[in-house]
Amino acid sequence: MTGAGDAERRTEQHMPEGLFALEEPGTELPVELDDGGRSSGVESEDIGERIDSPFDPDKIEVQTRTPTVGLLLNRIRRDTIDLAPDFQRRAGIWTVKAQSRLIESLLLRITLPTLYAAEGDDDSWAIVDGVQRLSTIARFVDPEAIDAEPLRLTGLEYLTEFNGYTFSDLPVRLQTRIEETELVVLLIRRGTPEEVKFNIFARINTGGRPLTRQELRHALIPGRARSFLFELANSAWFREATSCSVSPDRMSDREMCLRFLAFSLNPPETYATQDFDGFLRSAMHTVNSLSDQELRRLHAHFEQAMFGADQIFEEHAFRKRFRDYSRRSPVNKALFEIESVNLARRSASEIGILIDRRSAVADEFMDLMDDPDFVNAVSAGTGDIAKVKLRFREMDRIFQEVLDA
Repeated sequence: MTGAGDAERRTEQHMPEGLFALEEPGTELPVELDDGGRSSGVESEDIGERIDSPFDPDKIEVQTRTPTVGLLLNRIRRDTIDLAPDFQRRAGIWTVKAQSRLIESLLLRITLPTLYAAEGDDDSWAIVDGVQRLSTIARFVDPEAIDAEPLRLTGLEYLTEFNGYTFSDLPVRLQTRIEETELVVLLIRRGTPEEVKFNIFARINTGGRPLTRQELRHALIPGRARSFLFELANSAWFREATSCSVSPDRMSDREMCLRFLAFSLNPPETYATQDFDGFLRSAMHTVNSLSDQELRRLHAHFEQAMFGADQIFEEHAFRKRFRDYSRRSPVNKALFEIESVNLARRSASEIGILIDRRSAVADEFMDLMDDPDFVNAVSAGTGDIAKVKLRFREMDRIFQEVLDA
């Protein structure tokens, strides 16, 4: 196999030329959007989930708290508030000017929007909506608490005399005003079932932008899985196999890696739930409990799968491919699952044979894309048990037929 450095050099030669492929003349596949409203490089997906049983209202406990800024900062200092730091550090979300205007609102006694949080078993709070606001306040009042550079106010609209000030530069009365400001926190208590928490938070908008399922998982399930998914999604292997075309803005890249882990830890043939989101949440909890040795093994299998997919499918890895259409489709999450997991289960020698016979794999795959049942299994209701098993089975069949030829 080539090294990571080789993968990075080859990435420069295979930047995406297009993000769409046509299923029918004049038809473009829908894509997910990033924070700027641009294509994320990932095909929109219909998981087709449903709630089979209603929630018990008696198990839902939501409280409204009004802690002061000072009390919230104490929680941050004691690590009893989880801000999921890499969750809010996407470039361009909040500029220094925007952060300064928020501090100006506090100084002007303008009420800030409600913060939404989930209570953990150890009484910690995971901030799901309001991370940017709380991080901005912490950066201004006590930047060391979040290991950030001090915020120096810039571009104030009304209190222009304080432009260039840090917190310590403010008059004591204004420092006190900020520290004693009460913020409204809607807290979902720890006794509330996890699936109910996710259902509630899925309805919340952040600045008019609904949180993605992976953003919710990241916020509500702390632990080693967070950093491990980051490692996989930022590896040269993943970037090369996806032609650097998957935007990390909404964590689609991490969800794809999580889906690889979920089906690596739970064989697809044993998949037996209609709650695909719950299946992925369970996988995150499992990853949190794995040993370093087990994580290294999964990482090695992931590298093998990414290398194999890149070499076998080339620029069409994890993408729908149709005869007589040269434009590439966006990355498809269901195809990512079946190609990566099936390759991870193959030996290095088998992958070598598949690479040598890549044209035969391509022919078999395009024949498969003529099957409406398979296309449906990677396009609509992708969390359905029968569809999950069908698409994994068919991808495995293609590999085996090419190996046996």
